[in-house]
Amino acid sequence: MSPDGAHGRAVRTGIVVVSHSARLADGVVEVAAQMAPDVVLRAAGGTDEGGIGTSFTKVEEAVLELLGAGEVVVLTDLGSATMTAESVLEMLDDDDRERVTLADGPLVEGTVAGAVAAQGGADAAAVARTAAAAAASFAHAGEAPPPEPADGGRTVVLTLRNSVGLHARPAALLARLASRYDAEVSVNDVDATSVLALMGLGLGQGEELRVRADGPDADDALAEITKVVEDGFGEE
Repeated sequence: MSPDGAHGRAVRTGIVVVSHSARLADGVVEVAAQMAPDVVLRAAGGTDEGGIGTSFTKVEEAVLELLGAGEVVVLTDLGSATMTAESVLEMLDDDDRERVTLADGPLVEGTVAGAVAAQGGADAAAVARTAAAAAASFAHAGEAPPPEPADGGRTVVLTLRNSVGLHARPAALLARLASRYDAEVSVNDVDATSVLALMGLGLGQGEELRVRADGPDADDALAEITKVVEDGFGEE
């Protein structure tokens, strides 16, 4: 799969979205693709006849297609969709099955968070863990206690300039930047690699970002994040 920019790690995990509704699966893929443009996502929604339900064939075709390029994470909406995905995995040969992970996470939040993690080069296991943690990180983003200050960490205070603030696209871009570097990065005391946690801050134009980084690449991470924020994330 493709690299995530000049400083990024290679994207090696694709995502299959399994839903009882073709339109729902397509919509989730559309949203996630906006936040993780280099990740290959496939929708497997509805029955073979276009009705409400799930299709073994659709899921199998999507999984096999993505296996040709790397590892695969599958997210599902309801119980029977999970059963269909499990049936597909059971039919794979051993080598292929080892590269497919069925994630236990909310469909929309999990797919978005997982896709951003995949964009940063995460393997299937890490993408699945991110997807599984998505609901909790979003619900409690504003309640998370501040992390313990780390020795040697640096903090910069930035002001959001773009008109819509830290909404989905800027949050995803910031999360991808934070995941590129060998550094622990936080924004206003939440994990900067979590797009849902960043969105949960609810920050608008003119509000401050306290960006803290600690680790070997801390200076580089802060420099690139500062540039992107000061450029308004390329928005008006």
